[in-house]
Amino acid sequence: MKKSGCVLLAVFIALCGSLFFNLLLIGFLGAGEAESVTSGSVGQPLKEVVLEQGAVGAGKIAVIPIQGVIQSNDQSEWGSSMVDDIKNALRVALEDDEVKAVVLAIDSPGGEVTASDIIYHEVLKVQREKPVVVAMSSLAASGAYYIACAADWIVANDTTFTGSIGVIIQSLNYQGLFDKVGLDAVVFKSGKFKDMLSGSRPITPEEQRYVEGMVQQVYLKFLDIVAQARDLPAEELRQGLADGRILTGRDAQEAGLVDQLGYLEDAFAMARDLAKAPEAEVIRYEQGMNFQRLLRFLSAGMQAKVELQLGSSPVFRMQPGRAYLLPEFYAW
Repeated sequence: MKKSGCVLLAVFIALCGSLFFNLLLIGFLGAGEAESVTSGSVGQPLKEVVLEQGAVGAGKIAVIPIQGVIQSNDQSEWGSSMVDDIKNALRVALEDDEVKAVVLAIDSPGGEVTASDIIYHEVLKVQREKPVVVAMSSLAASGAYYIACAADWIVANDTTFTGSIGVIIQSLNYQGLFDKVGLDAVVFKSGKFKDMLSGSRPITPEEQRYVEGMVQQVYLKFLDIVAQARDLPAEELRQGLADGRILTGRDAQEAGLVDQLGYLEDAFAMARDLAKAPEAEVIRYEQGMNFQRLLRFLSAGMQAKVELQLGSSPVFRMQPGRAYLLPEFYAW
């Protein structure tokens, strides 16, 4: 029995050693592949995938996707957030002299105010040096449209849902439930606004005015960005389209919120035209593999997680107290 146990232990150690060696090999090979396509020492390494072939030496059009709810606290399996990944891709494109223009492929309902604003300003940095074209897919609303306003040209499908120029903060009042089950929240606070938006009691008129003031402040900034980017009177927008409504791509073009109706390939063509690089190849950035990411991926995969869900789930759940650039129908 002892001899058999020793043999099994030896086999187990050998297998573990072999697995570790292979992981090291995969990590280093992936790192080498990814680093060969980065520009300088910007953020995480990226790989380039060719979408459309071009002429040798004619430059590149870099496609950067913006997909899903825009938020800064969504740690991916690589250990970085959506905002970090997009910033990194934009900075790589800016520093790469072979990249002549950037296409933002947007399919997003919007998201957090600050996350959208950070990406907007990163796009502006690129736009000051190189042409930026936005290609809207099914959805490019609210915070996603906020980001699109940093581009030189916006292409939307006629069935795209866009617009939704507005700001929303949401909270959940559960005082009635507390009363039914006999619970009562006990709060000690340093000031009258410290537990503002608490769900355990009704909001006071003073608190309501205060929150509405914050929402209006962010809304006016959004409104000003749209007005300047689209050369439209701010007051006219405020009294009309900038009331949170969703527009189709066709209606948005007629209103002056987008420049062209078309598809992703039309955005590629416009980017080549603006960059004066008619034969440039079109590439898309992807996250490269390195040893550090590999370990993070394996660590995330080893964490067991069980979820019990009863009934349908919302597409996205807003967090109380956070301001969002989102259509109301998309979240609760």
